[in-house]
Amino acid sequence: MGIKKKLISLHDHNEDFIIKKISNYQHNSKIGLISDAGAPLISDPGYNLVNNFIKKKIKITAIPGPSSLITSLQVSGMPLNSFVFYGFIPKNLKKTKELLREFLAFNKTGVFFVSGKNLASFVKIIKESDPNIEIALCKELTKINENVYRGGIVEIFEKLNESSINLKGEFTVVLSNKIKKVRKSININVQNQISLLLKKYSLTETVKIVHNLSNISKKEVYAAAIKIKDK
Repeated sequence: MGIKKKLISLHDHNEDFIIKKISNYQHNSKIGLISDAGAPLISDPGYNLVNNFIKKKIKITAIPGPSSLITSLQVSGMPLNSFVFYGFIPKNLKKTKELLREFLAFNKTGVFFVSGKNLASFVKIIKESDPNIEIALCKELTKINENVYRGGIVEIFEKLNESSINLKGEFTVVLSNKIKKVRKSININVQNQISLLLKKYSLTETVKIVHNLSNISKKEVYAAAIKIKDK
């Protein structure tokens, strides 16, 4: 990387220790948080370090660099006016299905990080949830072995079954509901999302969140939320 200064490894298990270690010279030194793959903090450690600096009123700036999240969106061919980044999919199958239900409830592009060993099962779950989904599998972007596989979820699932896609490494998966019209009525996915949100938020907050994300009228969302809450 051409950096001749001392490098200190930062990861999920030592971040608090590193914060204490550099506390003696963080006010009179220039400290850089760098990554050898992708952009720092995007599904990587560093959040606590940055917030420690903010609390101490230490100036922070960012230098734009490669990000698989943004790069994948740019080459996916999916709508970019509104998207949601979900990070790495959960290891738990039930939680993965819940995450997909959340995505399917709203008319937005979704971005997920998926390891190669979990990709086939993840794509299978998507296909079973909605066979009309559009998908782009992005791998090794900006590198010599860059690959982007685009198509309908059924087509990509068949390619995975035929082993025509190298599953080594990690993928950025971009999903889109673009062939659907914006939902104007409550469906089962929206009902599931309302039920999940009511466990965390008030009725008013839940109605506002669902209305903003789905364009379904507040009146309709409110009526559905009342029925779900009273069950």
